[in-house]
Amino acid sequence: MSTLFSKIIKGEVPAYKVAENSQFLAFLDIRPNAKGHVLCIPKKEVDKIWDLEEGMYQELMRFVRRVSIALEKTVSCKRVGMAVVGLEVPHTHVHLIPLNSMKDMDFSNHVEMSEQEFKDLAEAIGKNVDL
Repeated sequence: MSTLFSKIIKGEVPAYKVAENSQFLAFLDIRPNAKGHVLCIPKKEVDKIWDLEEGMYQELMRFVRRVSIALEKTVSCKRVGMAVVGLEVPHTHVHLIPLNSMKDMDFSNHVEMSEQEFKDLAEAIGKNVDL
């Protein structure tokens, strides 16, 4: 069965895309811990990050790094945190979360954003991604 993320990749479910290449996609989390919370995923549906082939894992981390650098240039924060939890959707995904305090990594906290704020932020981050 196709995961939610596979449906986003196929364009069946809308997303606020930040960056994309032939292997990976980055988009804003619609329930962000902090403004600018991004998810980076491989386009190949693999449940657990440790099940990725070594080369795919390394390429994913290279993609994540580039998105993180763009995120830090775009959103005011002390640093960008990274988390791999994997319980929400059975498709490998890396959370990039702008941090100003440890509470920004608490997945029970969410910030509200309007549709226009999501669109504007996705576009702004995307302009800073150097793929």
